Amino acid sequence: MTQDRTAPAPLGQGYYWQDLAVGQRFRTFRRTVTETDIVNFISVTGMLETIFIDATYAHGAIQGRPAPGALTYGLIEGLIMQGMVQGTGLALLEVHKKMLAPVVAGDTIWADIEVTGVRPTSQHNRAVVSSTIEVFNQHGKPVMAYTATRMLAGRPG
Repeated sequence: MTQDRTAPAPLGQGYYWQDLAVGQRFRTFRRTVTETDIVNFISVTGMLETIFIDATYAHGAIQGRPAPGALTYGLIEGLIMQGMVQGTGLALLEVHKKMLAPVVAGDTIWADIEVTGVRPTSQHNRAVVSSTIEVFNQHGKPVMAYTATRMLAGRPG
């Protein structure tokens, strides 16, 4: 089946690199982290670290069932994927993360994204796009900050 070029853009289509500019900001939808998310994530990854599987281990240092930072990152990347780079993202090139506070079952997280660089490549109508991502919980407290560099497609010619 060939796609009709006059057809409307699909719902959820991400941004082409030409639609982004340095300083542009976005906010993801919110997502509540559940006990099931944590159990499924640690099981599928084999991340069976004591702090994630023994409710008595943290000795009160963290109130609640902690989520691995990698789970928090994955959930936020999923929200970014659905809203910003779906169908236009070609590669995740580099990520630098810093965990700022624990996320526990029942927390609701979201992220603010700021585009910090858009550098077109010399071929294939693509660009390297960099951004900063700040992740917050339901109290507006920062829980994670990271930078990401992605390869994004350009508008079809």
